[in-house]
Amino acid sequence: MPSLVAPGPELDSAFAALGDPVRRALVARLARGDATVGELAAPFDLTPQAISHHVGVLRRCGLVEQRREGTRRPCRLRVDQLSRLGTWIDEQRRAWDDRLDALEQHLTEEEATR
Repeated sequence: MPSLVAPGPELDSAFAALGDPVRRALVARLARGDATVGELAAPFDLTPQAISHHVGVLRRCGLVEQRREGTRRPCRLRVDQLSRLGTWIDEQRRAWDDRLDALEQHLTEEEATR
C-alpha cells in the first residue's frame, strides 16, 4: 500500500524536532492555545533564550508559526503540519497491521496442514 503522505525532509525534520522532550512539551502547550516565548518558558527551568531556540527549531520544521501583535510575538501550533505526521503514522500502523494479519493467517493455515 503506497503512502499517501510521502516521507521527506519535512517529515524528517518534524520527527527530529519532536525527539526532544522540551519541544514535545511546547507542542503540547501550544495545542491548548497560542503563547509567547515568555509564557512558554514559565513552567521550565530554562531561559527564554533557550525556549526561543526550541521554538526556532519547531518553526523551521513547520510545526509552529510566530506572528506579530503589536509588541507581542505569540506562537501558534500549525495543526495541519502535525496532522501530516499523524497521517503518516496511521498509514504505517495500517501497513504493519496488514502484514501481521497476513502472517497470522499464513501461520494458521500452516498449522492446519500439519
